[in-house]
Amino acid sequence: MDEFAVALRTAITNRGLGLERIREHLSQHGVSVSPATLSCWQSGRSKPGRKASLQAIVHLEHILHLPPGHLSELLGPPGPRGRWLRTAPAPMSAFWPDPWHVELALDDVETRWDDQLLRVSQHDFVTVGTDRTERSFRSRQVLSASMNGPDRWVVIMHVDQRDRPLPLVSALKHCTVGREVRDEAQGFLVVELLFDRVLRKGESIVVEHELVNRAPYPPATSYERKFRLPTREYVLEVTFEGTPPASVRQLADGSAVPPERTLLDVTLDVQPGVRGFEWTW
Repeated sequence: MDEFAVALRTAITNRGLGLERIREHLSQHGVSVSPATLSCWQSGRSKPGRKASLQAIVHLEHILHLPPGHLSELLGPPGPRGRWLRTAPAPMSAFWPDPWHVELALDDVETRWDDQLLRVSQHDFVTVGTDRTERSFRSRQVLSASMNGPDRWVVIMHVDQRDRPLPLVSALKHCTVGREVRDEAQGFLVVELLFDRVLRKGESIVVEHELVNRAPYPPATSYERKFRLPTREYVLEVTFEGTPPASVRQLADGSAVPPERTLLDVTLDVQPGVRGFEWTW
């Protein structure tokens, strides 16, 4: 049996998931692989080769709690396959402190359209109260469909202080609130924003929503936006209703930023990763 098959079979056994359950996880990411195909891969009867199959391997590594590239590197030398894998999107739970709990929350919402929405613009408005606490986050997205069918946007939020209540969600423009998954114990909130129409290929939409915290409000020390896919434009405004912080730095590169009552970050052609500000009082 080849190295890839042995590694995949071992990972599946260690993870304790059946092939049908793995298929369901992959489907949540818009990837279709049958249990029969998974069985062939782990037995060595066949190997992933097509683009869709290689995409499945990227997600399998995450689902099976493997380091990125653990399986894909066993498929052979770099070539068209390797070049494609380097640009494959990370799972929706990437960049979060506890990806497994995010995956569990995402099981209860529809995520298959997320990869089919091109991120044209993301604009975040953050308000910090006079008592130095997080009050509200308002976001505006401009999205464009790469195929017929996208009808929702999925919001994921994590609260560091788990003794604080999760925020309330309001739909402001061209969307309504769909299913919500609230994991108070882990501090995760997952929400569907349902568009006011189903998008056709090439069609764009502007959606706005707001997250409003409830007392006792969490202390404000940073704001970050996680980018799983490239975004053409990102604008972040952080407004301090009281005294501005003593020092500020950008999360992307650690550079210092002059502390002002309003912090502004404008970035074009954002690549996957994290952007935002961190400050001290």
